[in-house]
Amino acid sequence: MSSPTADVSVRIAWGDDAGAIAELQLRTWRTSYADLVPMDALPTDVAGAAEAWRQSLAASKDARNRVLVALERNRVVGFAITSPAADPDCDPVADAELMELTIDPDERGKGHGSRLLQAAVDTMRADRFTRAVLWAMSTDDALRGFLTEAGWAPDTAHRELDLDGDGTTRVRQVRLHTQFS
Repeated sequence: MSSPTADVSVRIAWGDDAGAIAELQLRTWRTSYADLVPMDALPTDVAGAAEAWRQSLAASKDARNRVLVALERNRVVGFAITSPAADPDCDPVADAELMELTIDPDERGKGHGSRLLQAAVDTMRADRFTRAVLWAMSTDDALRGFLTEAGWAPDTAHRELDLDGDGTTRVRQVRLHTQFS
């Protein structure tokens, strides 16, 4: 006798997912950026963010821009964004960027991240990319460890972002990459 399996999947995001993606993104930012940015500086307008997501999902500028959602039953528990890499040292024909990989903090450790990452890699391969990059906060040991275990590695690229525009809140990022075989 086999045990029941979880009702989990990953698929391309639909316009109807915009609200769930926006809510998850804004809630996750409150956790991810808690030590970097004052809470009142983070966006809280889920409706506005959902509308931005709806527009983005409806009219992509490049067919290789993709948003994937990880689902448990019908509930969005994570999302990933893939696109051609825009870094000056990348080739936008051969290099993809995993622009975001977000899993609901309450749903981590349940396999959603692994499924979502694998689906993102499969999608980038299907779009004929041969390499992918991702920028991670230098302090995000959990994400960097997760990606390293999945075969990604840091390269020599790093950058510093000015989150508030006046130099008060700076975030250092490192770039990780992986080759597709």
